[in-house]
Order: sequence, then structure tokens, then C-alpha cells
Amino acid sequence: MAKWTPKHEAPEPLEGPVVATITGGTILWFVLFLVQLPFYGWFDDHGHLWWVWTCLAGAGLGLIGIWYVRGRDAALKRAAAAHHDQKDAPGATA
Repeated sequence: MAKWTPKHEAPEPLEGPVVATITGGTILWFVLFLVQLPFYGWFDDHGHLWWVWTCLAGAGLGLIGIWYVRGRDAALKRAAAAHHDQKDAPGATA
């Protein structure tokens, strides 16, 4: 069987409002945790307590995600600024 090779190049990755997306998801997980807290006893009685803790874990991991994507976004902006400065330097060739 022949090895599969791509017939065209992969497209550039789409960049969007990554920080806002991760922040929104984190807020959603935390709100779901808060909404379930009044029903803690019901979840415990029916063996679904993991639902509550999953929402809290999602919020906690989301906080790590926010920290990560903010750092990534800042690094991308620094790299773009450095590239722009290098391109505008006297005697520089593009």
C-alpha cells in the first residue's frame, strides 16, 4: 500500500479572540458549578456528585488556560513588533 502524501499545503491556522474565548468558557464552567451547589445533596444521593466537581475542575483549568493564552498572545505581539522594527531599520532588506 502506498504511503499517503498530501496533495496541497495545509492552510494557515485561524486566529481569533482566543483570550476572550477561554475566559468565556472559564466563566461558564464556574457558573455551572455555582448553579449546582444548591443541589449538592441530590447529586450525592444519585451518584452524580462528579458533575459538581467536574465544573469546578473546568473552572480551575480555565484559569490556567487564561494565564497561558495571555502569555502566548503577548509573545506573538512582541514577535510581530520585533519583526516590524527590524523591517523598518535603516539598511534592512526584507
